[in-house]
Amino acid sequence: MTGGFPWGAFAVDLAPAAGAALLVMLAVFAVAARKGVHRLADVAWGLAFTAVAVVAYALSAGYGQGDGLRRLLVAGATAVWGVRLAVHIARRGRGHGEDPRYERMLAKAPGSRNLYALRKVYLLQGALVWLVSLPVQAAMYVPAGPDPLLVAGLLLWALGLAFEAVGDAQLARFKADPAHRGQLMDRGLWSWTRHPNYFGDFCVWWGLWLMACGAWEPAVVSLVSPVVMSLLLVFGSGKRMLEEHMAGRPGWAAYTARTSGFFPLPPRRRAKHRPER
Repeated sequence: MTGGFPWGAFAVDLAPAAGAALLVMLAVFAVAARKGVHRLADVAWGLAFTAVAVVAYALSAGYGQGDGLRRLLVAGATAVWGVRLAVHIARRGRGHGEDPRYERMLAKAPGSRNLYALRKVYLLQGALVWLVSLPVQAAMYVPAGPDPLLVAGLLLWALGLAFEAVGDAQLARFKADPAHRGQLMDRGLWSWTRHPNYFGDFCVWWGLWLMACGAWEPAVVSLVSPVVMSLLLVFGSGKRMLEEHMAGRPGWAAYTARTSGFFPLPPRRRAKHRPER
């Protein structure tokens, strides 16, 4: 540790970080409203985190605050995760209409669907980006140099990124094969956990939090972020919502009986049939 945590500089830069997240969300909202497809909000999610990381990195560097290597690793890790996620979601949604989740939500709009989406999706996600990214913002001001927690966090982040990227690639290849039409993806990482991408997100954000733990103050203040992300992934818009959507699919009950719901575990038994996702 080379000094105390600079609370003043950190607090001042919370507003520009929020502004960066809001700017990305509003820009994507403008495009989505023109196209009439609000599934683009999911693309904005990763891009908004990247924008926050870049702004926090630039501001802390301007103040001459934080350890240079820690700042670079945290900003780079956030950007790699955010851009990969945005590109993957954009490719997956290309050529498709509105996401069924958003279609159901927008059907309840009391007035303008676009303004309803702005309030219920973009502004809410912008606020969540700011809250969840607190470890990223705080890490930019940690004066301590590299330590075991930084290394542990980077390794956990890498594990999470690998789970997301490999799981997404396996699912994309499976769906691209016409022979798998109507079948459920239960191979590769998907045989170890029903949600390798959500488990990957879980690891990424706990890893980034560990990377901010070079000082106890930001570690305590930003602990809310991985906790909130974990709750969203398991009980919010992640696992719970997807499993409610999948519940009626043929073979889903058998898949859930043999496959871990979140944390990867060896499959309890092999499926003879591979009914769909």
